[in-house]
Amino acid sequence: MNPTVTNAIDLDSPDDVALADRMKAGRERIIAELRKAIVGQDDVVGEVLLTLFVGGNSLIVGVPGLAKTLLIHTLARVLELKFSRIQFTPDLMPSDITGTDIIQEDPATGRRQMVFAPGPIFANIVLADEINRTPPKTQSALLEAMQEHRVTIQGRTYQLDEPFYSSRRRIRSSSKARIRCRRPSSIASCSTS
Repeated sequence: MNPTVTNAIDLDSPDDVALADRMKAGRERIIAELRKAIVGQDDVVGEVLLTLFVGGNSLIVGVPGLAKTLLIHTLARVLELKFSRIQFTPDLMPSDITGTDIIQEDPATGRRQMVFAPGPIFANIVLADEINRTPPKTQSALLEAMQEHRVTIQGRTYQLDEPFYSSRRRIRSSSKARIRCRRPSSIASCSTS
């Protein structure tokens, strides 16, 4: 017996069982609501919920038309969380994601001051759409938010509201999809990092 372990975990305690039952019932209610908009993607829905529940992030990959964007937007609506969608383009800059300081004039005094304008990363659920279309420098703007749930802009750190969940969506061309995708329901590759 390990002398450093003094308290055993009792998985059969009434409090733990009640918590597990509430979590299971909540998950089933979420899935029931998602099924009203998402049909035939049960495996993907389960994987996305798993990454959300464990505080992770997900990468959803597939050909157009498999309801990837609809899934993440509907999840935010069902959970009543703030949602934002970032359309990644070749000219997107990191500050377009994180936000930036802007000069704002006080109408009463005429005095100008720098004010932080938060970017779309300041939401609970962020969909980074077509992330493979933008340069790595811009993609890296998401990394701190995904790992630390905060962003640093010009030396100042801003905490993101919890829960924070990002889902990146990458488009595959139809020719590649035929080679790589064995079935349409296998569009999610999830990680907890």
